[in-house]
Amino acid sequence: MTAQARDGRRPTRRGVLLGAGLAGLGGALAGCSTAAVPYGADEAGVLAPRPGPTPSTMTLPAAPSASPRPTRAARGKDRRTKVTGVVLGSAREIPVGGGQIFDAERVVVTQPARGKYRAFSAVCTHVGCVLNQVADGTIDCPCHGSRFRVTNGTVVNGPARAPLPEKRITIVRGTIILL
Repeated sequence: MTAQARDGRRPTRRGVLLGAGLAGLGGALAGCSTAAVPYGADEAGVLAPRPGPTPSTMTLPAAPSASPRPTRAARGKDRRTKVTGVVLGSAREIPVGGGQIFDAERVVVTQPARGKYRAFSAVCTHVGCVLNQVADGTIDCPCHGSRFRVTNGTVVNGPARAPLPEKRITIVRGTIILL
């Protein structure tokens, strides 16, 4: 027995269209997700490997010893140190109070004070957008406006709540190396 037969009313055209519209809206909303998926990820949320430099090894002279003359044990030995990592660029290019984003490595290097370098992930902790600029003492996200301090990566403005993860770098002869 249909609804019309039970109560004697027929559905109006307006009711039918409203019902169809709500069903369509429900179908459209069912396709949306609230999960945070990084930009550039595939349907499973996995980031594809990015083209860019591969880790390289730099062989550098060992630090000078306190003794002006090498000891017997040091004579004849190779006094070089190997540093393995990705060469990012020159430390001279990082402005004091600012920083530079290295897109291929997804890292941002800052120099909060002269000679003090810090490195952080260049991926926003909100939904995974790649940060796009360093200005006025902050590292900025283009997607939703989150801003992070160049000094320690903490959040200045949300919607991000978590600070940027720190990355390990070293400066060797004026070259920034991501470890």
